[in-house]
Amino acid sequence: MAAPFCPTVTGALQMGSTGAAMVLNACKARIAEREASVAAWEVVDVRAAMDSAPVAGPLTGLPVGVKDIIDTAAFPTAYGSPIFAGHRPKDDAACVVALKQAGALVLGKTVTTEFASAHPGKTHNPHNPAHTPGGSSSGSAAAVADGMVPVALGTQTAGSVIRPAAYCGVVGYKGTYGWTDLAGVHPLAPSLDTLGLFTRRVSDIAPVRAVLAPGARATITARQPARIRLFRTPMWEQATPEGRRAVERALRMVGDAGAATDEAPVPASWADIVATQITIMFAEMGRQFASELRDHGDKLSAAIRDQIEQGQKTTPEVEQAARAKADALRAEIAELLPPGDVWITLAAPGEAPEGLAATGDPMFNRPWTLLGVPCVALPYRQGPNGLPLSVQLVAARGADDDLLDAAAWVEETLG
Repeated sequence: MAAPFCPTVTGALQMGSTGAAMVLNACKARIAEREASVAAWEVVDVRAAMDSAPVAGPLTGLPVGVKDIIDTAAFPTAYGSPIFAGHRPKDDAACVVALKQAGALVLGKTVTTEFASAHPGKTHNPHNPAHTPGGSSSGSAAAVADGMVPVALGTQTAGSVIRPAAYCGVVGYKGTYGWTDLAGVHPLAPSLDTLGLFTRRVSDIAPVRAVLAPGARATITARQPARIRLFRTPMWEQATPEGRRAVERALRMVGDAGAATDEAPVPASWADIVATQITIMFAEMGRQFASELRDHGDKLSAAIRDQIEQGQKTTPEVEQAARAKADALRAEIAELLPPGDVWITLAAPGEAPEGLAATGDPMFNRPWTLLGVPCVALPYRQGPNGLPLSVQLVAARGADDDLLDAAAWVEETLG
């Protein structure tokens, strides 16, 4: 008989400190049965988590997976790179400190792509091991999707939370840029890097987010937003037919449930938004990884080496123009997407692609990361290959709590 999924965040917290050992044992059993197929973890230490004296707090006894781009003093942190094999940080990242102070238990480190960029790690999609789980937060998405842990941390610089959440069929939350402290999270492109969370239900995001973002609401109330607008983006036709149909069907369903719906026109300014994000990301990577390229170039994958070198070739004039364009786009979205509205769009081009040599195209995530707005991936139906399809909800910068309320309502409505 297959080991059951571990509890959700809500279920684990309801069990409290007295049930912490039971929750951890459920995680342990699921990992023991499934890790050989999924390969979501770099290191797991259930015994250390069980033996640690839980701090009384809002997350007492909650097991958490931590992406291996995030520093942990108790576990090696290699950033997905052989350059840092066996590296043991001196201190925990700020987000890990906050979780532990709230009583959460770090179960282990989840697989990341190399430096949270393009070169994939060892993780398989839990729904079909021949398909990618997405990236860069591959292990975090797969571990939550497979019921190994109730919640896991990820990061997004292009599409590294929303896309793997979509491919693995879990809820993914990427907050407004700067929503929580990133000290101790290895930078990829600092003006874009954003922490994210993976859970199995929207309601599970809130208690964890509240610990990481003081002042955030610790509970979610499923509320119909003022308006839900379909936003196709300029890349719409590059998605699979079933991916596009899923978004259109979801819009009809929320409209039938009473939401005010329409379609937001795609501004002409969006024609080069993906290229703008790439220019800024690569330029920052060129500076961030200059020493790794110089001193350890032979230990870098061809994929990240190409990105770093491309970034280093970006002239100051080109980068400055891209940043000016990004500023203009951010000002524009503040007018187009007011508080109270939610846009629904693609989370990924479609189902997870077959093969493990790449993690899929983040074209439907890059714009929102550039704009710094909050996003939620919601699993919705299956594609023709039996793999998850998802929709993405986005809201105004800083409207994270309202977006999560709206996402919970959409989750209930879509069923």
